Amino acid sequence: MDQKQTGKFIAEMRRERGLTQKELADLLHISDKTVSKWECGGGLPEVSLMLPLCNELGITVNELLSGKRLQTGEYQKNAEENMVHLMKEKSAFRLKYLLEMLVFFITIIAFVSLCAVVAYVDMPTPTRIALLAVAILVISIGVTVGIIWERTVFAFECSHCKNHFVPTVGAYLSGMHTWRKRYLTCPKCRTRNWCKLCDKLDFNNTENEEKPQE
Repeated sequence: MDQKQTGKFIAEMRRERGLTQKELADLLHISDKTVSKWECGGGLPEVSLMLPLCNELGITVNELLSGKRLQTGEYQKNAEENMVHLMKEKSAFRLKYLLEMLVFFITIIAFVSLCAVVAYVDMPTPTRIALLAVAILVISIGVTVGIIWERTVFAFECSHCKNHFVPTVGAYLSGMHTWRKRYLTCPKCRTRNWCKLCDKLDFNNTENEEKPQE
């Protein structure tokens, strides 16, 4: 899939429907900067927005991903290619997530092991203090690396307004979380809710995006 071609196609279909970027964005409950980002080739619509977008533009998801209107003979071929591409993107997301979990488990195992040695092995007090300091350093480095990795690779989706954002470091540290969700305050709607982890390739935050062009 060519993001720039898809972006041009979205812009073309939007104009055919007589919609501005702002009007299309309002129909999808997103920002006009997100629509501008798509049309400038800066990213593809996330999966949850593809069907609503296609409904508003009067096209199919296969045509959206192909970046053009499809004839009957092209439809099956393009559908298969687009399916393969989406599967690769999903696999890449899983790999990134598994790498993060691997770093987390290695850090926890190292920290617990060092604490167990400090607690149960007979040793001089200076050595015990040194090992405890190492354990604290290990967990600190692990948490820091995890935060940097997650803020670089992933974003979070607000379950209320579907906005995507990267939380501050303070929000990461203070927010309750499960394996794939974190309890955060959305900077757009200001609602505090369980936000879903998602790939930053689909990041639709309004910061540092292209200026909307009608």
